[in-house]
Amino acid sequence: MTDFVLVHGAWGGSFAWDRLKADLEAAGHRVLAADLTGLGRRKAEFHPGITLTTHIDDVCDQIAKAGLDRFVLVGHSWGGMVITGVATRLGARIDALVYVDAFLPQDGQSLWDLTGPWEHDHYIGSQKHKPGAVSPLPGLESPVLSDHPLLTLVEAVRFTGEEAKIPRHVYIFANGWSPSPFRKFAEAVQDDPAWEYHEAEASHNVMGDQPDQLLQIVLGCA
Repeated sequence: MTDFVLVHGAWGGSFAWDRLKADLEAAGHRVLAADLTGLGRRKAEFHPGITLTTHIDDVCDQIAKAGLDRFVLVGHSWGGMVITGVATRLGARIDALVYVDAFLPQDGQSLWDLTGPWEHDHYIGSQKHKPGAVSPLPGLESPVLSDHPLLTLVEAVRFTGEEAKIPRHVYIFANGWSPSPFRKFAEAVQDDPAWEYHEAEASHNVMGDQPDQLLQIVLGCA
């Protein structure tokens, strides 16, 4: 049995992992789909002071409460920022780090650093009527999505050396949509022997478009 920890993307919630969670559990594994302050099932807790550190704390606290020792850590989209932050604290306990069409920050980088003028204009434009909150990007509006805390997008990840203790790194690039902000991360790792690289014929919603392929890749980390 392997323990898996799943971290969702911006504006979303742990419900994004329902299919993968059920499939992993059916295969005999234990799964924690993290619930983050102010998002998803916890959206009633939203306040403008929520930071990236808040969400890293959320995941680390839930790992502790679940009694997980060693685990595989998986993040989708903006969740790549969170799992990188968790890796800087708990790297020695992580068997594999899996980025599912996700942001891949380096030391000292925030999501703001990894996005461009179009996203920046949206982040700041959202502040006119909802200070501290960022609406879903145009084209992503959905009843299941909620506002995202601005400060999580501008706080940087800082490496500690703990992240270097993780033995396996996996990147899954969704090649079925364009323009994708994740192509640059795919290109950075696809020929790197330190990384296991996969492509999915999928939109950004890899979990919904290629659930079987995603399951097999994640199971490969067990």
